[in-house]
Parts: sequence; structure tokens; C-alpha cells
Amino acid sequence: QMADPFLYDTGERSHYGCLGHEVQIDHLKAYICRPSFSTDKAVIVVHDVFGWKFPDNRYIVDLIAGHGYITICPDFFKGTEPWKSTDHWADFPDWMKNHDPTKVDKEADVVLKYLKEQCGAKKIGIVGFSWGGMAVHHLMLKNPQLTAGVSLYGIIRDSEERYRLLNPTFFIFGEKDHTISLDQIFLLEDKLKQYCKVPYKIKVYPGQVHGFAQLKPEDMKPDDKPYIEEARRDMIDWIKMYV
Repeated sequence: QMADPFLYDTGERSHYGCLGHEVQIDHLKAYICRPSFSTDKAVIVVHDVFGWKFPDNRYIVDLIAGHGYITICPDFFKGTEPWKSTDHWADFPDWMKNHDPTKVDKEADVVLKYLKEQCGAKKIGIVGFSWGGMAVHHLMLKNPQLTAGVSLYGIIRDSEERYRLLNPTFFIFGEKDHTISLDQIFLLEDKLKQYCKVPYKIKVYPGQVHGFAQLKPEDMKPDDKPYIEEARRDMIDWIKMYV
């Protein structure tokens, strides 16, 4: 029995006025935000368990768009209910069975096609948080169309096949994340050294818990703020380097 991993409080959230708008792509709804100038570079944001409508996820979309990327967060749950902070933690394993972060290939292809054909994107990166970080790890092993990935506190575990990344991937972790132990992070590093043929990076941010990097400025604790800002800068720098 794991403790409830959602250490960041999802209840009280300041209102967030989004900069983008919602679109329908095939069977998926998505939130998209474009930069003020035209570009052929795009980033897919994979939401956490709280889904594509969660304000923190949309805040990140707008943030990345502000750096000059067409940025889109599709509903990878395909209209089914996201996890809610009022749900019972005992039900989480069952919920996860129906929301498998390694079964996102079809949705990723739909979004890639849309970005290429409708938005003129030539280079496309991907960023994911928690559940979405696991999806990013999976997709960076499977989909060569994604030119770079950033996985924030999400890894796929237990298989030698999980280290042969196709394109540059950056893994961001909080030191105090009790869903991902430092042992697992060291193992990941060790195996990537062995098997990975492309650039990768692993960074652990001191004192940070699961979910630390997507808090909006007004929701941050002063002690955490420098690490949150650093993680975001690092995320953007990785995207800028490779996308």
C-alpha cells in the first residue's frame, strides 16, 4: 500500500485565465496555444492524472508557447474521467489499469499528424508530467517523429528494453518524490549509460516532491520557487537545444 503520492495540494488553486483555445482533432479534444509569431516548431504536453483541463497543465502549455512553440495538450484520457483529488487512493490501481501511460501511441500519432498537416510543424518535441512523464518515456522509445522529450517525474520501470531512447531525452526528478526512489533514478542512469545511443540527461532537484514543477507562481512556496523555476528553465533549454 503506497501513501497518497499527490503531495501537492490540488484543491485550492488560484483562477487561471488561459491564453489558448480548445480544438477537436479526430477523436481527441485538445488545448492549443500558439506563439505570437509563426513557427514550424511544436511541443506536445502530456498532462498528469488530473487531465488536460487541469489549470497547472494549461499553465505549462502557455509557458512553452511563450518561448516560441506551437504547444498542444491533447486529452490522452479520450473523454474519460481524470483522477480527482477527492477520489479514493485505494481505487488508484484500478483507475491506472484503464489509463495506461504506455498506451498512448495512437493519440500521439493523431496529434503529430495534426501538427504537421494543420500547423505546419516540422520539428516536434514532447514534455510530460507524472503520468505524462511515463508516457513521454514510452514514446521516446517508440516514436522517432518526436525530436526531443522531457519527462518530469515519470519513468517506465522493469525492463531492459526501456533504455534505448530514439532521440534526446531529459528526466527531471524531485529528491523527495516518494513515488520514485533515488535507487530507481540511479538505476535509470546506470542503464542509460549502458544502452542509450542518444543524448540524455537526468537531474534531481533538492527537497522537491512529486508534482513540484507545474505549480503556478502564486501557488509556490518561497523555498521551492528557485527549484521550480530552475526545472522549468532546464526543460525549456532542452527543448530549445533539440527542437
